[in-house]
Amino acid sequence: MNLLEEAKAVLRRSASISLELYKIMVPIVIAVKILQELGLISWLALPLAPVMQLVGLPGEMGLVWATAMINNIYSGMIVFVSLAGQHELSVAQVTVLCTMILVAHSMPVELQIVRKSGPRMGFQALLRIGGALVLGFLLARIYEWGGWLQEPNVLMWRPEPESASLVDWAVDQIRNLAMVFVIITALNAFMRVLTAVGLTALCVRLLSPVLRLLGIGPEAGTLTIVGMVMGLSYGGGMIMHEAHSGKVPPKDIFSSLSLMSLSHSVFEDTFLMAVLGGHSSGLLVGRVAFTLVVVALLVRMVNRLGDEFFYRRLFKPVEVYAQPGPCCPGAPTADRP
Repeated sequence: MNLLEEAKAVLRRSASISLELYKIMVPIVIAVKILQELGLISWLALPLAPVMQLVGLPGEMGLVWATAMINNIYSGMIVFVSLAGQHELSVAQVTVLCTMILVAHSMPVELQIVRKSGPRMGFQALLRIGGALVLGFLLARIYEWGGWLQEPNVLMWRPEPESASLVDWAVDQIRNLAMVFVIITALNAFMRVLTAVGLTALCVRLLSPVLRLLGIGPEAGTLTIVGMVMGLSYGGGMIMHEAHSGKVPPKDIFSSLSLMSLSHSVFEDTFLMAVLGGHSSGLLVGRVAFTLVVVALLVRMVNRLGDEFFYRRLFKPVEVYAQPGPCCPGAPTADRP
């Protein structure tokens, strides 16, 4: 295949992945904007006030987490900065809040991406929200027990106020959607280069002991690494594409996306929370360690419960557009519409 044909193949694959993501993202982004304009997000945050106190945070911080969960990290950051002056928070408290945001944010979009790949939305939502609460509780107790990070938090960033214009908002969303295509195209091209020079196979071999422990086979190994580094929207979108191709076994998809759900975009998102004052002990080390333990335990639980429970409660096979051959004997196939 010459360079021009290779470029065309990358663009076709990127367009296919991006189109699937746009079908999910566009209606949800519009719905979230409507909720925001109607002021309903603050009402959705009310039940979180008692929960915040369990993790050692003021009840008002529930609005920050609710905004991040329903909208995105950037919106949560803006709400946090607007409320931070009303409370003298310690570095430990900010680290707890920011780590919870990293585990559970942008839920409407990201859960739809996961669902389109097979894992059932209910369990994945429980995994992320429950995981965020458990991790937040553990971090709060550890910091309190050791007397660590108890100094007052200092903000490193003050956002500019968002424009109230719907036109500006629409332009920003179009720019974001275009950037999704650009990033996915770059990732596809980069992965093809890595595969061509043999680095993809080398990375998977080096990480195979860890991936094997987590129940993730080589077919999903590279995409899992991409998702952890680049984010669930990009890595999950590529997994979604592979799920519809039938090349990745269902349990690999489940394990991979469960891991990505708890820890993704480990560099960019970690940096964003660091500028609010969060400490790397929770944002990066604690989150990744917690993810590895939870996914390892989850894989063992799934294996013990058997295939019947897995396909009834945790995973619904997706329609395979191009059947390459039996990847997972015994797995039910999705009905075509």
